[in-house]
Parts: sequence; C-alpha cells; structure tokens
Amino acid sequence: MRMVRSLATAFFFLFISTVAVHAQIKILKGVVLDKQSDEPIPFALALFKVSGKGVLTDSLGKFSFVLRDWPAGDTLEISSVGYKILSIPFTAIKDTVFLSIYIEVLPPQYEAVVKVKYNRALWFWKKIISNKEKNDKHRFENYGYEVYNKLEVDLNNIRKEKLAHNALLKPLNFILDYTDTTSEKVPFLPVYLTETLSDFYYQRQPYRTREVIKATITNGIENESLIKQLGATYQNVNVYENTIPVFDKSFISPLSNNADNFYNFKLLDTQYLNNKRLVHLKFTPKHIGGNLFDGDCWVNDTSYAIQKITLRPAIDANINFVSGLTVIQEFKLINDSTWFLYKDKFVADISPIGKSRLGMKGRKTATYKNVMVNSSYITQELDKSKPSEDVLVLPKAQSLPDSFWVRNRHEPLNKDEQTVYIILDTLEKNPAYLRYRNTINFLASGTKDIGNFRIGPWYYWVSGNAWEGTRMRFDLATNKGFSNHLYLHGYLAYGFKDQQFKGKAEMKYLFKKQPWSYLLLSYKNDLDNGQVYYDQLGSDNLFALFFRKPNVPYKYQRVNEKKFEYFSETNKSISFGVSLSSKQYNPLLNLPGKELFPAPGGESLNNFETGLRIRYAYQERLIEDNFNRSSFGSVYPIVELRYARGWKGVFNSSYVYHKVDLTVSDYVKLPPFGSIYYNFFAGKISGALPYPLLDILPGNDWYYYSKYSFNLMTRFEYLSDRYAGFNIEHNVGTGLFKYIPFTRKWKFRQFWEAKGIIGDLSDANKQLNQVGANSFKSLNGKLYMEVGTGVDNIFKLFRIDFIWRVLPRPLPSALQEKFGVFFGFRVSL
Repeated sequence: MRMVRSLATAFFFLFISTVAVHAQIKILKGVVLDKQSDEPIPFALALFKVSGKGVLTDSLGKFSFVLRDWPAGDTLEISSVGYKILSIPFTAIKDTVFLSIYIEVLPPQYEAVVKVKYNRALWFWKKIISNKEKNDKHRFENYGYEVYNKLEVDLNNIRKEKLAHNALLKPLNFILDYTDTTSEKVPFLPVYLTETLSDFYYQRQPYRTREVIKATITNGIENESLIKQLGATYQNVNVYENTIPVFDKSFISPLSNNADNFYNFKLLDTQYLNNKRLVHLKFTPKHIGGNLFDGDCWVNDTSYAIQKITLRPAIDANINFVSGLTVIQEFKLINDSTWFLYKDKFVADISPIGKSRLGMKGRKTATYKNVMVNSSYITQELDKSKPSEDVLVLPKAQSLPDSFWVRNRHEPLNKDEQTVYIILDTLEKNPAYLRYRNTINFLASGTKDIGNFRIGPWYYWVSGNAWEGTRMRFDLATNKGFSNHLYLHGYLAYGFKDQQFKGKAEMKYLFKKQPWSYLLLSYKNDLDNGQVYYDQLGSDNLFALFFRKPNVPYKYQRVNEKKFEYFSETNKSISFGVSLSSKQYNPLLNLPGKELFPAPGGESLNNFETGLRIRYAYQERLIEDNFNRSSFGSVYPIVELRYARGWKGVFNSSYVYHKVDLTVSDYVKLPPFGSIYYNFFAGKISGALPYPLLDILPGNDWYYYSKYSFNLMTRFEYLSDRYAGFNIEHNVGTGLFKYIPFTRKWKFRQFWEAKGIIGDLSDANKQLNQVGANSFKSLNGKLYMEVGTGVDNIFKLFRIDFIWRVLPRPLPSALQEKFGVFFGFRVSL
C-alpha cells in the first residue's frame, strides 16, 4: 500500500511538472504568401534576427516555431529569393499566435551578366529543354481528367469613406460592410465568382478533344457559348510550349526552345519534397520592352520535369491596364516518373485609372483530379463526339444544389469566396443595382431587353446625311425569352428632308446550335448606307456625322431587297449557305440614273440572284448572342468560296451573269515580332452589267480607319469585273518604341500595313457604265496599292494611321488623294 501511495505521489509531481513546462511553451505558426497572387511561397526563411532562430516554410508556405518564451524585443524577418525582405517587430500576448504574412516581389533589375566558359544554370536549362518531350503531357496518345475551374473578381483599393458619400452609390452602401480591411493587403471587396466542374478528354492523333461540363455556377451568365469558354478547352496554358498566351498577347516562354536568346538563367538552391530533389532556377529577361517573363521554377533533378513554375510579365511588357499579373502552375507525380499538371493559377490586377485607384483583381484557379493517360476509356468518350473540338453543357449543370458542390469541389471556398455568393444574392434583389447594371449594359452594347423583346442599338436612333437630312430609326427584335428558335427583327426609319419612310423586316429560324443551322427570310427597303464591312462607318450611324472627308461628293442609292437564305454547318468545320435574292436599285444622288441602263424585256437595275457559299474554318472559336454569332478567329487559315448566278425574267429581272469570289485569311502570332493579319482574295464576274452589280472596290469616305477598305479610295471610285488583291497588317508590338523611354513608358505600339488590288473591266462594261465619262474609273489591269504605318495604343485607346497611295502611277495631284491621316478607336489589353 505504501508503495502504491509513493508511486501515485511521484506520478502526481511528474504530471504537475509536465503541465508547468507545457504551460510555458509558446507556439508561433504562420503562412507566407505572395502579396499579388496570394500564392503560398515554399522554402522561404522565417528568422528571429536577435536570437538567430529560424525555419523554412514547407511546400505550402507554412512555418511554425515552438518556444519556451516569446523573444522580447526581437524582430521576425521573412525572406525569399526574388522578394523584398519583410521585418516584423514581434510582440505577443497569447501563448499561440498565427500570422498570415504577405511579401512583395522585388522590382526587376537588369543585372550585368558576366560571361563564363561554363554556365551551370544554362547547362541545367538545356537539360530541361532536351527532356521537354518526355515531360510534356502532349506526349501521351491520350489523356483525361476532371477539372475544377474557379474565377473570382474583386474590387481593389476600396476607400469606404469616399464611396460612402457618393450620391450614385449611396443605395449600395451596404455592400461596403463586406470590404476586407483586416489583412495586410489593400482593402478589397469580392464581387463575382463562377465555378465549373467538367470532364476533359484529349487525343493527339488525330487531334480530338471533348469536354463535358457537369456543373456550373455562373451568377447571371446564361449564354451557353460563354459558359463553354469558362471550361478547360479554351482556358489552358502549357508552360512547355514555346509561347504562353497572356490575354491576347503571346509571351515567349522561359522553356521555349530558343529561350536562351531572351532570358538569363540563375541557379539558386535545392530542396527536397517527398524524397524528390528539386532545383530552384530563376529566369530574367535579357532585353527591355519585350513580352517576356520574370520568375522562377522548381525542377526535379532526375527527370528535369517542372514541379512548380511562377511567371510574371516583365515590368516593361506591353500590356494595358495591368498593374500586376502572375501565372502559376504546379505538377504532381501520378506514378513513379510522370509529373502531371495538378494546379493552374492566373491572377491579374486590372487598374484602368491608376494603380492606387479603384481597380479589379481577377483570380482564375484550375485544379485537376482523376488523371488518366493512354486509356481506352478516353477513346470511348471521344468517340461520342463528332466535331474535333466538342464542348457539351449537361442539361442540369446550372441547377445543381449546394450539397453537390460541397461534395465535389476540389477545394472548399474560403471566407472571401463565400462572401461573393452572399453579396450577389443580395444585389439581385436590389432595385438600384439592377437599374445601374442595366444602364451600363445598354450603353455598352447599344441594346436593351424589355421582357421578351429587344430595342436598339441606340446609336442608330438619330443620324443624318445629305439626302435624308435628320434621320430617325428605331429597331425592335425578339430575344431568347420569346423563343429559342424563332427570331424576329425589324426597324423603321424616317428622313425629315426626303420625307420618306424606310425599313427592314426579317425572320430567322434557328434549327440547331450544334452544328449551327438556320433559315432566314428578309425584306429591306432603305438607302445603301455604304457599310460593306463591319468595321466601316456607315452613314446610318450617329458617329458618322463628325468624321466624313471634305470635298467628297455624297453618293446615294436606294435598295429594295427580298432575300431567302439557308445556312448549315457540319461537324467537320465546313459550312454551306444557299440564297435567293431579288434586288432593285434606284440611284438618288451623284450616280448614273436608271434611264442610262435600258433593259428590254425587263426592269432596269433589277436583278434576281441565286448564291452558294462554302466556308472552311478549322477550330474556329465562336460566341453566340441572341441568334447571331461572332468569330474569335482560328489558329488556322479560314477559306471562303462564293458563287452567284443572275437570272433574267424572274420578278422582272434583267441580267444574266456569273460571279466567283475566293478569300483566304488568317491572324498569325509571331512572338517576339508581334502578329500578322493577312487576307488574299480574287474574283471574276462574267456578263455586261450596270455598276451596282459589278465589284465596287471598297473605299472609305470617312477619316475613321477601315481595316478592310482602301482608305485613300472613295466609294464608287473604281469598278471591276475581275480582280485579285491582298491586305496585310503587321502589328509589331513595341517595335522601335521600346528603345525610347517615353514611348516605352506609355506603351505605344508600332505597325505597318499594305493593301493592293489588281482590277480590270471588260470593254462591254466600260462602255455600258461610261467609265471615264463620269466619276467611275477602271484600274485597267494595273496594281492599286496603299502602304501605311502609325502609332497604336495611344492613351491605351486610340490609333493613328499615316497612309500613302503609291500605285498606280502617275499619282493624283491632290494631296488628299495620295496621303491621309486616319484614326481609330479600340480598347485592348
């Protein structure tokens, strides 16, 4: 009994002493994060300067200290290669402290590079390049995975005290209560979030992809074509490729085959992760003003595969409105030797009115799970799709409950992301917010939906010209609320000078979206406003009142057109269109009248035409909006062939002819030399025809630059019935401007352009149209050519073109006809 009592007493004192010791232990935990991207910084050093105690962060940026006492009067110093050292005077009153520490990237420095006979960093980079094919995921015959995409938008630099007194924002002041002002970063307000979960499959030969979007939360985006852009098919960066897309620019990758011409490399240190030795490699641009990156990567020293890479555009890269940007990719082993993409992060700070002013931060994160490679299951899934690139949105993808997302998100939402849903739910019930949102959409797009109908564009409401005087026009159309298949549109216009009504009515029935097919019926009776291409400024536009060239005669004709068209697309990137149209032309001002073109047995200037067009656009990206589509282009040339035949005696038509037209166009990125757009075209018309049925070479009567027209040529100046031409524009990027501090700072961009056409007119058509006796001309088989250069991205909005007419010789005597200055407007990053 005594022994038991003694043991109990000893255990009691041991327990008390242990508790006393543990009561004195102090625990400091923390995470080190990049201030711009919120990305954890691995292997950073956390060091108490006085005591000398220090630890490295782990691969997730976390660290911890276990101390007997808090180090009084000490300073915690955080350092990592490429970052500013952060010193934190340390005081603590609790036994356990957790810190979230944000550190900033050092500004890039162009260091002097000492040439040595043996550069170990360059040797190591060459090893990475020689093993690229072994580590690039495209080496597999096929692969597939589940991908979770998340896109968040925050408002940055929120100044609550200023916004709270803004009269326009006063009804929305409650939102400011959600502003995060507790962290070390600038105050921000999370305002938007989308999530997408999909299965993605890829095959190398023949190239095929299939994406099935299983679930999506889009918060107001109902356009299915936009939802498809949020998936994995189009949001995909491969750091092993020679170029990396950043918005609409192409940057040279530090893993490009010739990156040693553009980057300096430096070995930093080595670390171990899961028993794998990783080498830390830093890269910096060799040259100023180029679209290059500054960053670093961790590389496995056995396979030379990337484990993690961080890319930041060089400080003088030519990107608009972006004050900070980071691209991060992480890779994990899916077997003993294969590193596969695990996480992809893109963070951009958009500052349209200044870095310290109100701006936006966009965060896109993609994570990948359930990776399969060289699997027959992937082949089976791909066989379900007919197009080479197929993106499907499952029917219930937008209506899944919260419980589904809780189970299937690859990572839980943080506090800020949860706040977004609270804010959006509240705003959708707020009348002031809805009013502001609808007003902004109306001003930007020009149209407004009212129930099942759409009005606008507003910029057509009031315009004017020499024939009509002041012109009023009102458009009314149906939207998807009216029908998912039937589209009705029409407008009514009135000129106060000619006191005539004009208008248009059309009906489109959309049979299918995939592949796209529709039937169109239309009737139009209006002035020919001169808009042949979408970027041209027609007379039926508010802005046309201000930019017309002086001393150019006004030329007007009225067109009465009835049209039938059927269009169908195939799953092989080929589309077909057939059409029937009946047109009657009525010259009004400064054009030869109908009486000069007698047509026995028919009506003058009346034609009936059947047409066929065939278009090939491989892997073209398209955006749909209310029964219409806009092209984002393709990485491959787009080819279009058109054929038309005129028939006599149909609806009193008077002309028989054949027309053939072929165009080939492409937009090619050539980093570091910018991008080139080219368009080659040729055509022929057989038959003796009046001028409206011939090819009227596209001229420009305005000082607003037209990419697809000859800007020093006026409309109706040249006629042709056989022609061949080209249109080339090379956007160099910074070009010579990168060597001038002022132009480099203001991000001016350089370009050159050349447009030419060889045209001719048969003797019969010259005689019929009295070429030479009136304002019409023929090139007579000679080359017409314009060349130009200019400055783009002026104040990030404007472009100025200086254009010279160089052929044919002799040149016109009037300066206006052989040299011109034109301007353009566009918003780009």
